[in-house]
Amino acid sequence: MATGMLHSHYLFVVLFTLIYLIKTILLLSDKDELLEAFKKKTKVAEMVVSFGFLATGIFLLTQMPHIPTMMYVKIVLVLASIPLAVIGYKKKHKLLATLSFVFIIAAFGLAEKVKKNKAGDKITAMSGKEIYEEKCTLCHGNDGKLGMSGAKDLSATQLEHTAIIDIITNGKNAMAAYKSSLSQEQIEAVASYIETDLKGK
Repeated sequence: MATGMLHSHYLFVVLFTLIYLIKTILLLSDKDELLEAFKKKTKVAEMVVSFGFLATGIFLLTQMPHIPTMMYVKIVLVLASIPLAVIGYKKKHKLLATLSFVFIIAAFGLAEKVKKNKAGDKITAMSGKEIYEEKCTLCHGNDGKLGMSGAKDLSATQLEHTAIIDIITNGKNAMAAYKSSLSQEQIEAVASYIETDLKGK
């Protein structure tokens, strides 16, 4: 379910951003009649997309064991963009509307940064358990059963050692690839930790 919610959230974010991009371009281009026509035609769609964007985002937040600081900044940007957009597009205030759109883009960028940071930092001289706790618990949890963002239950996995290594190395679905931040030995250590301490527990 979480994987479906994550994909739905990305879809709503893209549609939401596209709608606001078009509105911003029309406003800045002084195409008032086209802007009003676009707003009328997309009113219901925009309401559905906005609700989906917020609902799926809130659901995903509730699945996180702890919320990174960057995610709080993203939430503030999204919440700040809403009144700015309402006033900006209603009053045709170009600065407020543009600022709202910039906040939305910044929020999306921060979300991607949070995702990449999970896999991006180099780790040296740590055991498989320590690396797992540093990189994997946000989605899998300490016991491997958390299931955040569609993460599989590692305690119930039927994967062989080589398959576990392949997924850690190259990623799968929403899971990031760790080939650039972990050495082959470290990936082996994490796989071994999953098999000996989490699998079947």
